[in-house]
Amino acid sequence: MAKVKEKAKTQPLLNIEKLEAGYGPLQVLFGVDLHVKPKEIVALIGPNGAGKSTVLRSVFGLTNRYKGQIFFRGKNITDSHTYDLISLGIGYVPQGRQVFPSLSVQENLEMGAWLSRDRDVINKRMEEALSHFPDLKPKLKQKAFSLSGGQQQMLATARGLMQDPHLLLMDEPSAGLSPKLMTELFKKIQDIRNEGTAVLLVEQNAKQACSIADRIYLLEDGKVALTGGRSILKRPEIKHVYLGGR
Repeated sequence: MAKVKEKAKTQPLLNIEKLEAGYGPLQVLFGVDLHVKPKEIVALIGPNGAGKSTVLRSVFGLTNRYKGQIFFRGKNITDSHTYDLISLGIGYVPQGRQVFPSLSVQENLEMGAWLSRDRDVINKRMEEALSHFPDLKPKLKQKAFSLSGGQQQMLATARGLMQDPHLLLMDEPSAGLSPKLMTELFKKIQDIRNEGTAVLLVEQNAKQACSIADRIYLLEDGKVALTGGRSILKRPEIKHVYLGGR
């Protein structure tokens, strides 16, 4: 029995098999295979146009999926709608700090928990989300447009946590942040993982992303070109081209 339980713990939380996807007639992904285990940070790196964001959007039901399958917690979600995926435990933090600018910080957070009707549950989740981003606490009544860029990214991430997801998809979370705020954000991502939420991360800052990732996928032209642990950072095709090192 112990062996069965241990095996269950190591089963992928998310499993993508031979995925081909895109937008209408424009195909972007060509047979992508990847997986994310529970409580794991997985980073997707690669050049612009490689299909990294399309992988996240495919998982979240925002693309046309032509072939292949996507499984989440053993359930086939290939053709699932976005609202069903949220209820299953998938959160999404899109690129570009997409907050609701005319709503307050508190209202933005509450929008993240729109599936819940229990005020006690919403308040508890808000408290947990704000524990990661305490700078937002004194700004709950402020409009989101009045926040700094870094605070808006914190808000977008906190909102993504409001459904208490098993998996959080994060698309370019460090874009436009100062080096100090970037370092703080990546520490928060590690904290989120340590509290039990797996993270699938797309990030142009490959060096920063790889420094916290348990596993890394290098995408090129809509395909997985290389995968492995942090040891792949020593590979020339990663070190020279994507990390800027020699």
